Amino acid sequence: MKNSLSADIYLRFLQLAESIRGLPALPMLDPLEERLLKQIANAGTRQQRLCVRDLMAQREMGSPATIHARLKSMRQKGWILLADTEDARRKQIELSEAAHAHFEKLSACIVQAAEEH
Repeated sequence: MKNSLSADIYLRFLQLAESIRGLPALPMLDPLEERLLKQIANAGTRQQRLCVRDLMAQREMGSPATIHARLKSMRQKGWILLADTEDARRKQIELSEAAHAHFEKLSACIVQAAEEH
């Protein structure tokens, strides 16, 4: 059975994306950190503010203590930054420059996978 062109492109993208994981850049994330990163990136794309408290309120991500620990880990790994807001008790979560660069590399993988077909 022959794969569809879009499936071939997607599978090639996965191969290319896996190849950039081995590049020395940012430390790997665990699965929960990956989910949190996606939420942070999506909020940024929609230009919505996302605070630590907002993520900690999402019970499907885990307990507030677990989320807080993962955010701390992601910050130490260089994936996110915490920025001040007008309320000193609230910290806004933003992607770091290195995280933006990572997404740029993934975007290039998508383009390359599509161009190879």
